[in-house]
Amino acid sequence: MTATGADQEAAGPTPRGYWWWDRRRGVALDVGLALVSALECALEGVEFAGDTGLPVPLGVLFGLLAGSVLVLRRRWPIAVVLVSIATTPAEMGFLMGIVGLYTLAASEVPRRITVVLTGMTLVGTFIVSYVRLRQSVSAHADFGPGVWYVPVVSLFMSLGLTAPSVLFGLYIGARRRLMESLRERADSLERELSLLADRAEERAEWARTEERTRIAREMHDVVAHRVSLMVVHAAALQAVAPKDPAKAVRNAVLVGDMGRQALTELREMLGVLRSGDALVAPRAGQVPLASVGRVAAAVAAEVLEEGPRLHEVEALVAQSREAGMTVELSVEGELRPYAPEVEQTAYRVVQEALTNVHKHAAGARTWVRLAHRGAEVAMQVENGPTDGVTADAGLPSGGNGLVGMRERVLGLGGVFVSGPTDAGGFRVSAVLPDGGPAAA
Repeated sequence: MTATGADQEAAGPTPRGYWWWDRRRGVALDVGLALVSALECALEGVEFAGDTGLPVPLGVLFGLLAGSVLVLRRRWPIAVVLVSIATTPAEMGFLMGIVGLYTLAASEVPRRITVVLTGMTLVGTFIVSYVRLRQSVSAHADFGPGVWYVPVVSLFMSLGLTAPSVLFGLYIGARRRLMESLRERADSLERELSLLADRAEERAEWARTEERTRIAREMHDVVAHRVSLMVVHAAALQAVAPKDPAKAVRNAVLVGDMGRQALTELREMLGVLRSGDALVAPRAGQVPLASVGRVAAAVAAEVLEEGPRLHEVEALVAQSREAGMTVELSVEGELRPYAPEVEQTAYRVVQEALTNVHKHAAGARTWVRLAHRGAEVAMQVENGPTDGVTADAGLPSGGNGLVGMRERVLGLGGVFVSGPTDAGGFRVSAVLPDGGPAAA
């Protein structure tokens, strides 16, 4: 039988050098049974020697050797039963026969071998009982039972010596196999539960990572564009302040407005995050994956509900014009409502593309194109080479703009392409499938 580590610890240390025994009590039990069996066979060997005319010491020695075979019952149960069958005519080894049949029935020996050896033991016991009982009845002339007496009593005696031990052995063997099967199933369930827990933790970690990435991308898109425009206006303010105070004042007003807009959007984002954290305050016994799922759903719902829409692209382009960028906007098709995530993603793609122009192509001419088609909306932002005159505002770049745009578009099943143009500029193109009109 197989056993888990806990069962082996409960059973105590396994001794080494004890051949086929697993535990010390098994050694003690088998050695004790073998000693009792050897003593029984030795006493019965005295009578056997008297009946056969052999020397008594030889009969006793034969009995000791035959009875001690019982010590091998766990390793070779078939050999023990065969020896008990062989000693049946000598009327010795009753304990060896009973214990041997029990061990044979409880072991993993094929059932056909158990049936054959049980039948041989039954026949041998019946013959010996029949002969002895017949002799006893013949010796008592005054006792005259019927013809049925000797065979019926012999049959009951042989069944009594074989059937109980075999049936009990079959029961113990079946129970042992059932316990082994239950233990293996318990171990299998424990392993499966451990794997499920590991997978749940992996899914929770994946969900947390995805949510952190999404929040970081959203905050990048919200803040980077506003701050970039503020830096561009601040540079222009520094350049025109000595020459044109009135224009410097207008630029300062624009910088203030954009700063307030950036703070407002940042405050809204942080408010959403705080409300999401409050929804999933840790409680005892709560599954981490459920917590992550609820906060992700709350944050996503809030952001999508209050996020920008496609009709705000014109205002976005106007802000870039005010910052000194030469940008043209063209729209094909009729503007219609889309799913919130589609409109927000389209807006963020245009916003991030314009931010990249401010960062990397100061003074470049830019074209923004929107196309509303039957089952999709397409957008493209293309800029020419820098004019070489406009001073670079020195905006830092983290290298996450294009990555964030690609993740947004591909996450909705769209197509995203970006790369340099033959004219020396850069082009960003995206196509988003129509996710259905936004719910009123």
